[in-house]
Amino acid sequence: MIDVRIYRYQPESDNEPFMQACQVDESFAGKMVLDVLECLKDADPTLAFRRSCREGVCGSDGMNINGRNGLACVTPVAEATGGKGPLVIRPLTGMPVIRDLVVDQKHFFAQYFRVKPWLINDEPSAARERRQSPEERTRLDGLYECILCGCCTSACPSWWWNPDKYLGPAVLLQAQRFLADSRDTAADERLAALDDHFSVMRCRDIQNCTDVCPKGLNPMKAIGDIRRQLLKNAT
Repeated sequence: MIDVRIYRYQPESDNEPFMQACQVDESFAGKMVLDVLECLKDADPTLAFRRSCREGVCGSDGMNINGRNGLACVTPVAEATGGKGPLVIRPLTGMPVIRDLVVDQKHFFAQYFRVKPWLINDEPSAARERRQSPEERTRLDGLYECILCGCCTSACPSWWWNPDKYLGPAVLLQAQRFLADSRDTAADERLAALDDHFSVMRCRDIQNCTDVCPKGLNPMKAIGDIRRQLLKNAT
């Protein structure tokens, strides 16, 4: 059997959170963490967690698995436990817990909308799509693939320390996605909104964000690119 320890908190009945000990069959060693959660939910329907696509695309099931943020649907149990020890599942760090593994991401998405994550173009509407050269399109690689799971932001100590002011790696990667888009004409406006002591500059180059990204993206590089643009504008 595989020992599982799972964070539980149901505000209507629990005075405080606790870790619940349970077990699943050893056959789950060859499956994903989400499979374990669904098995446990069959036994206890009160267990709450988010999930949707099961393919690492929707970003719904981000959580902390054996001390490392990731998506439950694409994290193998054997990889998480190293083939030994218990499987320990907690909610994403630094976000308020609503119930069990479900965290409140309202603040996370409010910060996302602060960077205006949509194309801004003040030129007359084109008769057809706004075209990009292959080279211009390539600049978006490593940026547009973000699924906003929150794993990187939740793993960022700089965001824990200043969540009200520092935008965090996921949001800044999205900001760079539009700064890098050749069709967008609002670069000056976007940079001006980020030009303060906290929004970008509170990054301390810890690199947890890049380490845990389930899509293999590099938020640290995106943050560095924004910094360089801000410094260039300041000179």
